[in-house]
Amino acid sequence: METRYHTPLSPVEMSRFGCEGEWPYGMADRVHFHELDSLNHVNNVVYFSWFENIRVRYMQEWGLSDYSATSDNPRLVVKNVSADYKREMHMGEDYLVTARTKEFRNTSFTMEYALWSDGLRATGEAVVVSLEPDGSGKRPLSDDLKQRFITLDGALPSA
Repeated sequence: METRYHTPLSPVEMSRFGCEGEWPYGMADRVHFHELDSLNHVNNVVYFSWFENIRVRYMQEWGLSDYSATSDNPRLVVKNVSADYKREMHMGEDYLVTARTKEFRNTSFTMEYALWSDGLRATGEAVVVSLEPDGSGKRPLSDDLKQRFITLDGALPSA
């Protein structure tokens, strides 16, 4: 089976990368030359770009934002982000990056990420805050969105 890049994959397609657990959203890509550092493996900062790419697509697909400046969508800002590196990646490797929301509060939610290529290579988390479109204050997450997090991602409300 040929790998489809830059498009959401099915659970069967994701399993080919060694993906384990319940990940409702994932996309594949390949390591490019410009992502390498002087040691000839993927530079640590690139993982944050990969997590950002999946986060934006996830938010569009899940209906959180269309990133249009003229819409009434919330302004979604990253409060903090982290990565935990398990095994290095090299030029030309195909990989899968997965995303899901693991918990939510009234105006924020925590996403988690995993990077797979012949097993787990890295994990990450980001806390995302929902603001009014003009940035004037926090915007509560809708009940529909919270239910979508629960139904699609298995997320839990956080205390």
